[in-house]
Amino acid sequence: MQTFWIIIGLLVAAFFIYIYVMQRKIKNSPMVPDHENIITLTAANFKHQTKNKVILVDFWAGWCAPCRMMAPVLNEVAGELAGEAYIGKVDIEQHQSLAGKYNIRSIPTMIILKNGVEVNRVSGVKSKDFLLKQIRNL
Repeated sequence: MQTFWIIIGLLVAAFFIYIYVMQRKIKNSPMVPDHENIITLTAANFKHQTKNKVILVDFWAGWCAPCRMMAPVLNEVAGELAGEAYIGKVDIEQHQSLAGKYNIRSIPTMIILKNGVEVNRVSGVKSKDFLLKQIRNL
């Protein structure tokens, strides 16, 4: 019986070590450069860039591992939309006023705006197909 608990303890310890190593690996991975079709949104240009179009706005931060996971997905979505709709990104560390205005409580949060008005909101890591479906169903 004692051997059983030792094995269970070792397995639990190995699991937590694995999780720690994976988190460090993701956190220390280089940032993926944005696709040329992704618009960097700021407090100064937000209203102008979001009016008269459909745009998915990604609220993110550099220290957020799930946000880093979403970067390649958003690049693929931006490449596939090609003028049909747009992708914009807001760094919440630099533009806290926008995060507050849109009541961002967790990241990544993506808001779909149509003519500057919020029509849909999703949080967490999502697939390319899911995001394209959300955008195209408007």
